[in-house]
Amino acid sequence: MKSLLLLIAIATRAAAGFSQAPTTSSEALMHTETAFSLVVHLPYAETDPLFGPEGERAWAGKHWDPQFIYPKPAHDVEGAVFTIKHGAFSAVWGRTVFDIEARHFQYVYFIPDLMVTTIDVRFKPLNETSTQVNVVYARTAITPDGNEHVVAMTEGDKSAGKDWQQAIDTYLATHKASTIGQ
Repeated sequence: MKSLLLLIAIATRAAAGFSQAPTTSSEALMHTETAFSLVVHLPYAETDPLFGPEGERAWAGKHWDPQFIYPKPAHDVEGAVFTIKHGAFSAVWGRTVFDIEARHFQYVYFIPDLMVTTIDVRFKPLNETSTQVNVVYARTAITPDGNEHVVAMTEGDKSAGKDWQQAIDTYLATHKASTIGQ
């Protein structure tokens, strides 16, 4: 894991250093944090797989299509590295924390010459059939061009809790309905 963090730090520094847009001291680089919570109507043991890069495919929509670099074949592990298309950009993701016992997952991704994002996911069992999921997005521009992306993506983060809740509820309703009578 330390090597993954070092790799991401080096890549981020390199992206900032080789950027086409020079940074001047008068141009502040944006940093934002957005938090939201949702409730998954499953026990924790069935909730946590839904928040891995592979497990998220079930509910996150067609835009969520991780292309695994490591491991192959793809599966959810600490240290996983994969890419995701973000519109016209390709982001490199790393799973930096995968601690099932501590109920804590974390991801870091960067879009070269634009920004770095950390996504911290923590789980809190509410009872035998429901789990609260707390998510914090921290976004940092690494170039002045990244500022507008940080602002735009932070705006999207503000509705992400509601969107994720709806997508997971729809998935669970469909999944439960398809397994009845089998």
